Amino acid sequence: MLLHRPDGALRDRQDFFRAVADEGDRGPSTADRMARYERAAPALALAAARSALEDAAVTPDQVSHLVIVSCTGFVSPGVDASLVQELGLAAGVTRTQVGFMGCHGTFNGLRVAHGFTRADPTAYALVCSVELCSLHFAYGWDPESMVANALFADGAGAVVCGGERSGGGDGAPADRADDWRVAATGTVILADTAEDMTWRIGDHGFRMTLSPRVPEVIGRELRSWLGGWLAMSGLGLEDIASWAVHPGGPRILDAVEGALDLERDRTSSAREVLAAHGNMSSATILFILQRLRATGAPRPCVALAFGPGLVAEAALIV
Repeated sequence: MLLHRPDGALRDRQDFFRAVADEGDRGPSTADRMARYERAAPALALAAARSALEDAAVTPDQVSHLVIVSCTGFVSPGVDASLVQELGLAAGVTRTQVGFMGCHGTFNGLRVAHGFTRADPTAYALVCSVELCSLHFAYGWDPESMVANALFADGAGAVVCGGERSGGGDGAPADRADDWRVAATGTVILADTAEDMTWRIGDHGFRMTLSPRVPEVIGRELRSWLGGWLAMSGLGLEDIASWAVHPGGPRILDAVEGALDLERDRTSSAREVLAAHGNMSSATILFILQRLRATGAPRPCVALAFGPGLVAEAALIV
């Protein structure tokens, strides 16, 4: 698993958003923003994907499935086609796009990869999440847009998912002690929350609405659902050794800690990623998991994220 952010100082990178012309100026059109996504997203995804393949000791010709996750841009042929060409993947690689699902999109990408590799133990699925949230910077003084402007950022993460490895035989990489395995995934749509978090296409970028009651809903609903979901794997909340919580914002992390009775240090990796990189939407959870893996965090680990719906997603990693 490897991760990438755009390089260079902000003042050297920012040449897209012009100064406000008048009170009614809402910035570049959505078409202009998508044109920039088409130019910028493939290179960021490529850097993450190359690093992930190297880290997993998997060669491009071994990749049988490619899963792209993104909620910040649309273009076809898109990032998937670019990666096939630039990485030298087989022309017949199976391609799947997980789009417009928000911050929990990578959980769905992992679920797709998990299904592929469970069905074919010789398969290798490359999952790549790439998000250019800054393309949707909103002009004006709407409070919800101002919160989104302050929180969201750009980044890409990638991970290689494999089936049952064959100890290095037949060209397959051997199992490693630092391999993390997705044992189960879960999802729930929380009742009566459809308008509490939304992500819609506007004339001047995509627009997020984020109700101030989202942390309250998470604090009220999360423990019951998560406890029941873990019980299906024979586990309780007290059995979880590490937590990877998507940092939708500081109040979201506070709500998760309160709901699950977690000490603040149990979400330190999430807070560090938020402070260093911002909320990179679906890519963020890969940054957190990489940080936990690099420090030898104990398992089992539960990863959590929340998105429009209001939806909670979880993955049990062992």
